[in-house]
Amino acid sequence: MDFRLTEEQELLLESLREVMARDCTEDYMKECYEKGEHPMKFVQALMDNGFGMLGVPEEHGGTPVDNLTMMLVAEEITKNGGPHFVFGQALSIADMLHFGSEEQIADTMAEVQRGGVAFVLGFTEPQAGSDSSAAATTYTRKNGKVYINGHKTFMSGALRAPYMLCLARNSEEAGNADKRNAFSMWWVPMNAPGIKIEKLEKIGWHMQDTCEVYLEDVEVEEKDLVGVEGNGFMQVLYNFEMERLLMAASVLGMAECAFEDAVRYANQRVQFGKTIGSFQLIQEKLTFMKAKIENMKNMVYKCAWEVDNGLPVQISSAIAKLYCAQAANEVIDDALQIMGGIGYTKDARISRLWLDARVFRIGGGTDEIMIHAAGRAILKQYK
Repeated sequence: MDFRLTEEQELLLESLREVMARDCTEDYMKECYEKGEHPMKFVQALMDNGFGMLGVPEEHGGTPVDNLTMMLVAEEITKNGGPHFVFGQALSIADMLHFGSEEQIADTMAEVQRGGVAFVLGFTEPQAGSDSSAAATTYTRKNGKVYINGHKTFMSGALRAPYMLCLARNSEEAGNADKRNAFSMWWVPMNAPGIKIEKLEKIGWHMQDTCEVYLEDVEVEEKDLVGVEGNGFMQVLYNFEMERLLMAASVLGMAECAFEDAVRYANQRVQFGKTIGSFQLIQEKLTFMKAKIENMKNMVYKCAWEVDNGLPVQISSAIAKLYCAQAANEVIDDALQIMGGIGYTKDARISRLWLDARVFRIGGGTDEIMIHAAGRAILKQYK
């Protein structure tokens, strides 16, 4: 494996840094964070400069690139202080491009080409977090229509997305919790009668809304089925590995951002007549922070290389997500410790990184689920 960047990758990342220096300043990020606003100026800048359609198939108006390049861009955005959720549409829409009808794909791409988020994932429910098979939202056929009833939660972007990719159980199988082939996916307009959205207040991620969504007799049609009826649960799993890898790359960039801020501060902050970077306890922190970042890089880049070479990544994607989420939180926490009181104020972006990083150990699969996913696969290898 050769992880040296190609000339094209170098130029792409340099162009991205120029865009971010102009349209993703720390003052702008701070303003969006404090107001709880989506950073639309930055999103539009990414679209205008070709990053919004990066990785999208050419037939849909995008620019195809390999997965390693995608991870490098995701890392670079958060490394420079940007929010992780502004990039990765090519991976998030993979479900629709693979399973959606022509009409559903057209709806998706029209929104993506405008720089928007086409849909939210309606999978998680109050009683069905890690255990997606416990989802209780149902669909019922009546008078030639389909009616959906249920309660979805932790839906990021629900206030902005025009559609929900909704996982629902056939109401005739509602009493059979173990029957996974009772699940189907439905393409649900978020403005349909019977949908009620309530915003959740979070300790971090203030630039991205997260909501509860209630569905009461929400009417859809047979054409709104996504993929194959009864195959919804397996369709949910289709893109999980790439989602985990993207999250690992994003939180890696956050760790690098925090690390670089801490190193610069250690070179400038004077206590007891010396820069604090001259003290061995600070040097020890920085050294182990750097080691963790290098481990994270190796895991993310290797996993992306494996995907690009057609190798299985069930284990490596789960381990990358698990390790990077934990290690990044440790790096960011140490960075805040080095910066001391100033790091705990809103004037320092380390405080924002510290708040936002914690959820990466929960969303996209908890630490515990990553261990379960990797552990089972590891055991199978040695049977």
